[in-house]
Amino acid sequence: MTDTLLQRIAGGDRAAVAACIDTYSGLVWSLARRFLQNEADAEEAVQEIFLELWEKAERFDPGVAGEVTFVSMIARRRLIDRRRKLDNEPVAEALDEIEHSLCEDATGLLEANAELERVVDAIRTLKPEQQEVINMASWLGMSHSAIAEQTGIPLGTVKSYVARGLVKIREVLGEPALAGKATS
Repeated sequence: MTDTLLQRIAGGDRAAVAACIDTYSGLVWSLARRFLQNEADAEEAVQEIFLELWEKAERFDPGVAGEVTFVSMIARRRLIDRRRKLDNEPVAEALDEIEHSLCEDATGLLEANAELERVVDAIRTLKPEQQEVINMASWLGMSHSAIAEQTGIPLGTVKSYVARGLVKIREVLGEPALAGKATS
């Protein structure tokens, strides 16, 4: 079995760095443009993402997730951090309004976190290739054709993985399947 690009980078292969840029620059640029408003911020973010990929290449474990998923998650985290930094402008509000809002937010956050854990556990019941496709479609908002292009999986297979994966997730969560059900 041949090493992935990130494994080669972790091993010190300089040629793998250029190959990594060639392979994942389209994906990373696409994500950066979606998350950030201007080209300069996107360009800076892309550079930071690739630097972080090279610094964390040794953490990549192909037994846990696919390389595309690893790259996407690093990019997503870095872009969220950058977006928060850009959006971090102080807003003047009354202290009691902030306090009330924080209490509501904390309750909602706890509920949302519990639900998210259930969903992540449900996703983990899927086959690894289904998990990767579902993660790319759901968390990263990639289209089926973009997933097929990035992973090399045929478009029809990507669509099947998503459809069957969502049905399985609904079953695990105890929710009825939506397809073929008539509503009264």
